Amino acid sequence: MTDGDTGARDDAGPDRSALLLRGGLAVVLLAAVGATGGWLLAGEDDPSAPPTAAEGLPATSAPAATRSTPGRSAPAAAPRTTAPSRSAGLTVPPVVGEDFTDAREELRDKRLGWRLVFGRGTGTTVERSSPEVGAEVQPGRTVTLYVSGPAPAATVPDVVGDDCDDAADELVDEGFYPQYRTGRTGKVSRQDPPGDGAGRWNDQVSIWCGDAPEDGGSPSPTP
Repeated sequence: MTDGDTGARDDAGPDRSALLLRGGLAVVLLAAVGATGGWLLAGEDDPSAPPTAAEGLPATSAPAATRSTPGRSAPAAAPRTTAPSRSAGLTVPPVVGEDFTDAREELRDKRLGWRLVFGRGTGTTVERSSPEVGAEVQPGRTVTLYVSGPAPAATVPDVVGDDCDDAADELVDEGFYPQYRTGRTGKVSRQDPPGDGAGRWNDQVSIWCGDAPEDGGSPSPTP
């Protein structure tokens, strides 16, 4: 009986294990198929299903990049294409044909310097200028005036006792050029040629500003 019982258990054991194994595999397969079918249905039928990276949908920042098109941003970033307006600078006034004294005053009013070049002809009119009339110039620019005739006679002003700056301005107004011998501060203690002397336009007048020379001698001749 012992052998018979043992044989019965041996025959039943393998069959039962095989049935259990097959059943387990069937359950696993059904579960996998069901999950796959549910994922497919969810992706096709449910519009609210969230997209996944594998679907290759554009990132959320893509629309922003599309809105920032070069055509729209170019007007703000592109440089100005219109030509800049030309600055309203000074120009040489129409001095040709004027008396050189009037032309000089006109240049002075425009804060321009002047230089007189006298010729060998006759008259006192300006024949040409450099820079030419109408040319743009900066304040303080020296404009050369070419006068038709020679330098006319002029009387040297007496500037002794005047402040050095005031004396220089007066000499320039009368057509002379100051030549500083002892600096440019203080009062004029001496001048050469002396005041009320005869001279011509463009002549230089030497002035001594401040203390008089220690030797007390007469000033050296103007070169």
